[in-house]
Amino acid sequence: MAGGKIQKKRHQHQQQQHLQGGIPFEKSKGQHILKNPMLVESIVQKSGIKPTDVVLEIGPGTGNLTKKLLEVAKSVVAVELDPRMVLELNRRFQGTPLSSRLKVIQGDVLKCDLPYFDICVANIPYQISSPLTFKLLAHRPIFRCAVIMFQREFAMRLVANPGDNLYCRLSVNVQFLARVSHLLKVGRNNFRPPPKVDSSVVRIEPRRPLPPVSFKEWDGLVRLCFNRKNKTLGAIFKQKSVLSLLEKNYKTLQALQLSQNGQMEEDAVASDDLAALASMVEDLSMGASEGKDDEDMEMEDEDMGGGGDEGSDFKSKVMGVLRQGDFAEKRASKLTQVDFLYLLSLFNKAGIHFS
Repeated sequence: MAGGKIQKKRHQHQQQQHLQGGIPFEKSKGQHILKNPMLVESIVQKSGIKPTDVVLEIGPGTGNLTKKLLEVAKSVVAVELDPRMVLELNRRFQGTPLSSRLKVIQGDVLKCDLPYFDICVANIPYQISSPLTFKLLAHRPIFRCAVIMFQREFAMRLVANPGDNLYCRLSVNVQFLARVSHLLKVGRNNFRPPPKVDSSVVRIEPRRPLPPVSFKEWDGLVRLCFNRKNKTLGAIFKQKSVLSLLEKNYKTLQALQLSQNGQMEEDAVASDDLAALASMVEDLSMGASEGKDDEDMEMEDEDMGGGGDEGSDFKSKVMGVLRQGDFAEKRASKLTQVDFLYLLSLFNKAGIHFS
């Protein structure tokens, strides 16, 4: 009897793992296929695709979303890692009027060069959410928008506002580069096989022009502030390790007599910043250093600047910048984009840099 139940469950599990063409989906690769046609239709409508648009789709799977995209776009470039899915996708559209408008690239989207596209529409493997987001934002020429399905918690980090529990370095950096809005909440039962978490669809529109600030400088400041986001900035910038790093940068730049008044070009993220964007996200991933705050870092309190006069002049300089902008008692978790831009400008004017 028990054996019969086990066999029945195994059979049901195998049925759930197979779809068109008898292809088993692999959860380890993030293969969760959208099965709700109304949801697919809604995503396509909210994408605002024009008949002249080239659409980039990532992880098309068996092509449920691809079909709808091909019906409204000029063409679709689909990037798929799994060769079985590539064969299924080509087989599905072979001999149809849509086939001439579909180009399938087999490969890892994080490693391959992306072609020109106007819009990205994708239901992606959630484990590549951070690196893919920043790879898209580093893409040139700039695309119009991306409409992407993310794990819900990651999506809510992207759209979080100052003061929200999920507001973090990821929120600040993505919103520095793009306007982000939440479109749809998607329950796990809309997928086959269903994932363990709910999802959300987010719209990402790159800013044009980008703020005239070096992204490496920006991220250096934000990284420092969010290292202990619930501590005051005054407490963070009194740490000996922080002061030592900033003073080293300060003295190096002084010695080289670099001019800090050069204005970056429009679309101001420089090429080295774009490279940093694509590779920086290892520590921006959800769960990587986001929860590491007071308890995990109490040991650093002993590094707080205290006795002795060593570096006191530079420490006074740093504290003066914070007081000038009334930032000493503020926390990163409450600061807006405008606040961070203002704080960075104050530090830079004082000759203090973060990269």
